[in-house]
Amino acid sequence: MFRVLLVLLLLWVVFLVAVPIWAWNNVERIDAMPTGDRPADQPGTTYLVVGSDSRAGLSDEERRRLGTGSNEGDRTDTIMMLHTGGGEPVVVSFPRDLFVDVPGGDSTRINAVYSQGGPQLLVATIEQNTGVRIDHYVEIGMGGVAGIVDAIGGIELCPEASIKDDGAHLEMEAGCQDVDGVTALSYSRARCSKNGPPECPFVSSDLDRVQNQREVVASVGKRVASPLNILLPWRYVSLNSAATDFVAVDEQTNVVEAARAGLALRAIGGGARNCTVPVTDGSAESRDTERADQLFSALATDDPDLITDDLCTANGLAP
Repeated sequence: MFRVLLVLLLLWVVFLVAVPIWAWNNVERIDAMPTGDRPADQPGTTYLVVGSDSRAGLSDEERRRLGTGSNEGDRTDTIMMLHTGGGEPVVVSFPRDLFVDVPGGDSTRINAVYSQGGPQLLVATIEQNTGVRIDHYVEIGMGGVAGIVDAIGGIELCPEASIKDDGAHLEMEAGCQDVDGVTALSYSRARCSKNGPPECPFVSSDLDRVQNQREVVASVGKRVASPLNILLPWRYVSLNSAATDFVAVDEQTNVVEAARAGLALRAIGGGARNCTVPVTDGSAESRDTERADQLFSALATDDPDLITDDLCTANGLAP
């Protein structure tokens, strides 16, 4: 009996190790790091986590199920800078409508940079506008969010008011509730106008949406930590598979760095500083230069103690 148990335990350990390795080998690698002048090496590690609205890889049936529409796009509706180092992790969300200076070009909304020059131009633009060197790049396609959420059996979201957003194919009641992958994706995409119907509670669409996106990421991290995702083999395989089907990383990112990024993202729900790029008003278009420069300077020097509450706010507005 002891030998049988020992063999079963060894097989289980092999299974737990082999599945992530198999999944990691299926992750797409992309050349995301720009050439030319870049910020010098900085203390700590900074990841750029991007959610692309590309429909590539989605079948017609999947597009209908996810409510993505048929538009062919290569924009980045989710952009998060994740910094880890000597202190607590810091997450900085970039509103999609924020105007930035593009290297060698004019100012444009940050979510349009990717479509102009891919991940290299996006990374270069982020570095030029923040002074923070990007060490690793992670990109998640639209189907990735829904797939991961479904693989872990759903997540809990807690909207403070009911939401009805036809553009995002979303209708939710107020209060905490378990949702599937399609609803989680719609929740992260919803951006009702402040002049919209009463069912849309968002005061400023993009500044509210980045907070919803962090809520989704935090809830995913919390549910991923459930022992059931390891004890149930089919869920373990589904989670690892879903996490790689629509994920791409830069060529310098290895499995250890990817694991570190995942652990840091889990801290969004507790233990991390959750910020939005400081802006001057509720439109999310104009950066508050003075506050933003102080925030990014603290990240570049890996000194989170310099990030005061007025620099790091959930919606980017000054308290």
